[in-house]
Amino acid sequence: MIYLDTHIVAWLYAGLLEKFNQSIKTMLNENEIMISPVVRLELAYLYEIERVSEPAHRIVADLSDRIGLRVCEKGFNAVIGTAIQLTWTRDPFDRLIVANAALNDNVLITRDQNILEHYPHARW
Repeated sequence: MIYLDTHIVAWLYAGLLEKFNQSIKTMLNENEIMISPVVRLELAYLYEIERVSEPAHRIVADLSDRIGLRVCEKGFNAVIGTAIQLTWTRDPFDRLIVANAALNDNVLITRDQNILEHYPHARW
């Protein structure tokens, strides 16, 4: 099981596969793909400020159909408990997305340099 950061979801939706190296493509093809519910919230925010062209529910539904993307259902209180410990970032979206993956030491695919430096299971 692997988790995706928000920009990865946006790139997949847009069909920007050239953004991914072969290792990441292999991981995407060989694993169950999950997102934190916070990715949905961040996509909604990005839609509101016109950084993505489609609402979050359309993006998630489309990727669910195309690649089997699922939204994680881990308990919010447990995610918050882990996020509180991630003091290396002030970005609440990043804290919650990483915390969601970190609950079970799952891989998080991201290009975010700060996450890559601080979360040992982050991959790019």
